[in-house]
Amino acid sequence: MPPTACTLCPRRCAADRTQRAGYCGAGTPMEVASVCLHRGEEPPLNPIVNLFFAHCNLQCIYCQNHQISARTLSPNLPVQAYTPSRLASLIAPLLPQSGGLLGLVSAAHYADQLPALISALHEQGCTPTVVYNSGGYESTDTLRSLEGLVDIYLPDLKYLSPTIASRYSHAPDYPEVATRALLEMARQVGEGLKTDPYSGQAYRGLIVRHLVLPGATADSLQCLDWLASHFTPWRLHLSLMAQYYPPHPDLPPPLDRPVSTEEYSRVCTAASQLGFTLGWQQELHAADAYRPDFASSGHPFEHTTPTND
Repeated sequence: MPPTACTLCPRRCAADRTQRAGYCGAGTPMEVASVCLHRGEEPPLNPIVNLFFAHCNLQCIYCQNHQISARTLSPNLPVQAYTPSRLASLIAPLLPQSGGLLGLVSAAHYADQLPALISALHEQGCTPTVVYNSGGYESTDTLRSLEGLVDIYLPDLKYLSPTIASRYSHAPDYPEVATRALLEMARQVGEGLKTDPYSGQAYRGLIVRHLVLPGATADSLQCLDWLASHFTPWRLHLSLMAQYYPPHPDLPPPLDRPVSTEEYSRVCTAASQLGFTLGWQQELHAADAYRPDFASSGHPFEHTTPTND
């Protein structure tokens, strides 16, 4: 395989991204849709300076950040290409407001440039706590290349059904890939979450997210069973999310509706019965509150009130 062939993510599309975009839609420069102080993450991660990278290797058909995750972006989006040093100069002034927390959101396709970005921040006198916010579809080789750079992993475990993963994310291998990735993340930073005893801010560890989807309760329960059998339930911080909403009108059933109270309650009850005592659950109104708009001229979450209580 040529040295320029991209194998950063499990797709291993082998694109020469200096010449054409990879499967994810990304070329070589880091394209960023927003650099902002964000307050919509889990409590130990609030506030955080989030870098919302453009493009994504999953291409989920229901993505809430679909404006910026698509292979081909709309021309009216404020997405720009940055060098690591230029991006660091935008991040550095914001970091004191987040206590040093820096979130890298959907960064797998730029993983080879992240060391240069963190190095550029160090040159500006910043030593951020790096939070790697991921859909879970990660190459273990790429994750190993980030060992020592990432302080906190914040992955999703979306599905354990290859059929659902294929239908919703074009990735039938997602269950195998994501479970392997979660184990590698835990190997690097541990399965617990370490927080400052005074501020409550996290500084090392793992938080696993699971978005409950309409009509997929059985698969959600399988995800919980897998987590309970591979981690220590009373040590793992689990974030169960109810914020799903249909981001566009042409989604097939059951993705054309929010998750129901009964569906979400079943998953939360199962988590409790399995011994998950650390973490967070959302109120169902989160489906109405968490609706980012990256096409707006201001903060993409300016008119939203994300909750994870």
